[in-house]
Amino acid sequence: MSISFDSALGIHEKALGFRAQRAEVLASNIANADTPNYKARDLDFASVLAEQSAKNQQGSAGLARTNSRHIAAEGMAVGSATLAYRIPAHPSIDQNTVDAQVEQSSYAENAMNFQASFTLLNSKFKGLVSALRGD
Repeated sequence: MSISFDSALGIHEKALGFRAQRAEVLASNIANADTPNYKARDLDFASVLAEQSAKNQQGSAGLARTNSRHIAAEGMAVGSATLAYRIPAHPSIDQNTVDAQVEQSSYAENAMNFQASFTLLNSKFKGLVSALRGD
């Protein structure tokens, strides 16, 4: 019997990658807090998670390999995640939409969620290793 990492790890592996990408976007917002005309952006984790869950329930990612030499398209389609602009609570004279406090709290929340996903994956791997060893 073979072990399927997709079924063993679920969506958590893909969520970890998405959270890393979101951290980059949030860090870019923070770094550009004083850049005139910079528009703050964010990735919507909930919509990507819902889309991925729907794909998992259907049992396929919607892509098929038509040739044995094609590379299998696996993983969360983070590239299709919409990079949305933030709507500022307070307009700025220089048209910058970064609210440093919002960005820092979003970054901190994302970092905690990243750590939670990492911890969960770590425990799943420990469980798999334990099962393989017969502990």
